[in-house]
Amino acid sequence: MPALMKEFGYANVMQVPQPLKATINIGLGEAVTDAKALDSATNDISVIIGQKPVITRAKRSIANFKLREGMPIGVMATARGNRMWEFLDRLLNAALPRLRDFQGVSPSSFDGRGNFSLGIREQLMFPEIEYDKVNRIRGLQINIVTSAKTDEEGRRLLELLGMPFAR
Repeated sequence: MPALMKEFGYANVMQVPQPLKATINIGLGEAVTDAKALDSATNDISVIIGQKPVITRAKRSIANFKLREGMPIGVMATARGNRMWEFLDRLLNAALPRLRDFQGVSPSSFDGRGNFSLGIREQLMFPEIEYDKVNRIRGLQINIVTSAKTDEEGRRLLELLGMPFAR
């Protein structure tokens, strides 16, 4: 906090940006044909983030994908407070270093308002997931929402928290 106050010239401690929430999302296109995929992804997310995820459903029907409105097509969980801090700690210190050929995360994955998105190809990078119990490797998306106003503030905040950005 003192580093951000000095760098950006904040007058008040309450102006310093901080992470507000972390969201994990797994899109399951195969859930249309395989009902067990939904259960497997739900178990994975609940082990990773420590709470039961919400099942996301299709908003409209798409005939080419054999998708009807209301069918389950993904799972999502949002962590705030202590759960978010615990998840960020495990992500930055345990999970990201386990990736093969890891060069750092892209510094251009900000949305213009200080929020960061990270796509991961396999859920096995988290040490909580047992390799033997995984029936299929799935990718997941992690969004970190911050109170930063600009991308520079958000990037610096995540750098100070330990996010390994690529150079």
